[in-house]
Amino acid sequence: MSNKKPYVLGVAGGSGSGKTFFLKAFLNHFAADEICLVSQDDYYIQQGEMTPEQNKLHNFDLPSCIEVEQFENDVFDLLNYKTVYKKEYTFNNPHLKPKILEIKPAPILILEGLFIYHYQKIDSIFDYRIFMDAAVEIALERRLKRDLVERNYSQDDVMYKWENHVMPSYNEFLLPYRDKCDSVIDNSTNQLENMLLITEKISSDLKEKLAL
Repeated sequence: MSNKKPYVLGVAGGSGSGKTFFLKAFLNHFAADEICLVSQDDYYIQQGEMTPEQNKLHNFDLPSCIEVEQFENDVFDLLNYKTVYKKEYTFNNPHLKPKILEIKPAPILILEGLFIYHYQKIDSIFDYRIFMDAAVEIALERRLKRDLVERNYSQDDVMYKWENHVMPSYNEFLLPYRDKCDSVIDNSTNQLENMLLITEKISSDLKEKLAL
């Protein structure tokens, strides 16, 4: 076990900003034992099976929807080089059996999610903060594509959530932290080459800093 605290990198951004796209490109620059990733999404409070109408009306875009204490405990375990075991979140889908995630500590710890800068205890440990940004119409287009195809929601449901839950929450709980981030990445295009260049620069600087 190392005596040196892991380097903690935050990746936040609204729905459809391309966090997943960025992280896939970023993680490719590191060996598995150099970096570990914790997603705030895996700490959603399970709601049980919901009707389509209940799902539409329930606001998942609030900091109170997350098991914050468990999230904090697991993050601080990883900071102390302890392996974490966590049941994955299956978006309340009764047909999916959740896997047990094994998250091993590493010299670099990435935390990603909507509210990671909003939770004060978590926000206090970051060494570097990234904010993923995208034009609103592009983010909505990505959200529609994901929810209509992958989650089989109706367009009416997606638009209701976007207007009543997603955007109000983004403006209140995420956007205020944009200006305090070390790097704001505009991801309004889906050009892989651009993202590879950005992640190459950040990862190269980080490897040099940590002597990896």
